[in-house]
Amino acid sequence: MDEKKKALKQEYRQNPAAMGIYQIHNVANGKILVGSSPNLPGVLNRHRFQLLAGNHPNKSLQSDWNQFGSDSFAFETVDELSTTEGPDYDYRPDLIFLEETWLEKFQPYGERGYNTEKKGKEEKLREIAQNRLSKETNRG
Repeated sequence: MDEKKKALKQEYRQNPAAMGIYQIHNVANGKILVGSSPNLPGVLNRHRFQLLAGNHPNKSLQSDWNQFGSDSFAFETVDELSTTEGPDYDYRPDLIFLEETWLEKFQPYGERGYNTEKKGKEEKLREIAQNRLSKETNRG
């Protein structure tokens, strides 16, 4: 049994899943959800399963799925990241950069999509400072 597990692990390492940028496109109203994953088939399957089960964390996407039905949605790979580095290379920063690039291009926010805008560096720093100030005020 251990030899079989080792062989499966070795095969998995040699044949990594496709990674990159995906979108879930509502063809009825044109809205999209853009995301990235080191395992595109896995993440698209997870989204599809959550939507079918009625418990997707993106409530707006789930609502439209319930309203328009599964036939109104396309699950698509937008950009695939090649595995050009060694097996120990961390592709997460590359995926984040690619996702930010596609989010900037598509702008899938508000009426155009299901994504929520990510906070900029300055806004995050202001929030951290405000949280620290609140904690210090509450202690005193």
